[in-house]
Amino acid sequence: MPKLNENFMKLEKNYLFINIAKRINAFIEANPDKKDNIIRMGIGDVTLPIAPCVVEAVKKGAEEMGVKETFKGYEDSGTGYDFLKEAVAKYYASFGADIKPSEIRISDGAKSDCGNIVDIFSEDNTVIITDPAYPVYVDSNVMSGRKIVYADCTKENGFCPVPDKNVHADLIYLCSPNNPTGAAFTKEQLKAWIDYAIDNKAIIIYDAAYEAFITEPDIPRSIFEVEGSRQCAIEICSLSKTAGFTGMRCGYTVIPDELEAEASDGTKVSISQIWGRRQGSKFNGVSYPVQCGAAAVFSDEGREQIKVNLEYYKENARIIADALDELGIYYTGGKNSPYIWFECPKGMESWEFFDYLLNEANVVGTPGAGFGKNGEGFFRLTSFGDRDKTIEAVDRIKKLLK
Repeated sequence: MPKLNENFMKLEKNYLFINIAKRINAFIEANPDKKDNIIRMGIGDVTLPIAPCVVEAVKKGAEEMGVKETFKGYEDSGTGYDFLKEAVAKYYASFGADIKPSEIRISDGAKSDCGNIVDIFSEDNTVIITDPAYPVYVDSNVMSGRKIVYADCTKENGFCPVPDKNVHADLIYLCSPNNPTGAAFTKEQLKAWIDYAIDNKAIIIYDAAYEAFITEPDIPRSIFEVEGSRQCAIEICSLSKTAGFTGMRCGYTVIPDELEAEASDGTKVSISQIWGRRQGSKFNGVSYPVQCGAAAVFSDEGREQIKVNLEYYKENARIIADALDELGIYYTGGKNSPYIWFECPKGMESWEFFDYLLNEANVVGTPGAGFGKNGEGFFRLTSFGDRDKTIEAVDRIKKLLK
């Protein structure tokens, strides 16, 4: 009989959003008349369709697959087509980050790469993960049996922790703008983490999935805008929230050519090379039509069209944030982020407030405790919903909490 990887036994039985779905289904079963009245603001899934020029690019790519002369089989490199990598590099240049197309690897989304990137690192590494955190960071390292040290994100530090110089780490997960808290690092705050990583010979795994929501000039769109980052950082990004690709699946990971780690015999090893070797064995690339659509996102026309959706979600976030201001409730996010992270009212615990909001207002959010111990007593709402439903949900919340 095969032996299990018993690190999986250390995980919660279900992923966070499966537990949420179970509670919603139980509520519907007990209250079938309220099924259509539920407003869901929990899962960070987009609701607006992808941009017209992206649709046309996907169609054109699919049509090319039906013609012998333009048909595409396996992609030669497995790292993405040059036309897409060049488009991504040009996009980075637009906000001052100098990235070469050859340093970009196209993926099927940030979630996959955030979880899979640790395959190339030893189980003996110590990992810093902010708490609260996107569950994938924690789960993927628990599965591998690594030691995790948590950097506390709290109300006191605005959910933007500073590195503890008395703690050594080999790998560091950072997400900015953050999921779930919506907080975002300034350049100065990021520089502190970069300096810490260089001092510890550590590598930062930087999740920039929400960079398109940044509006303030002192908040970097990429870690590669900050000095020293090319020595110590990997950046992972996604088109899911930028351009509505949650159902299309496309993202990219940036690994600078000079980023290296040391093997046990002292040999310097290229991180880009070894990640490419891992992907060559376990990943066959993103489909050609999807990559055509992704390239259209970065065109001038595409950037104008996706701006419409982004502004729609930003306005939803403002509506939610204004309501919390009116209620006098502490929150982070709502600006630079599609998430609003707020303190549960009346001293409630996260799951207690989840049930209260569901039962009394028929509104679904995400309990902060599902993201780590520092999430207890906090709650996340997303701005990715329909405008009218967002307004209705906010009205229900205000009536409930006033």
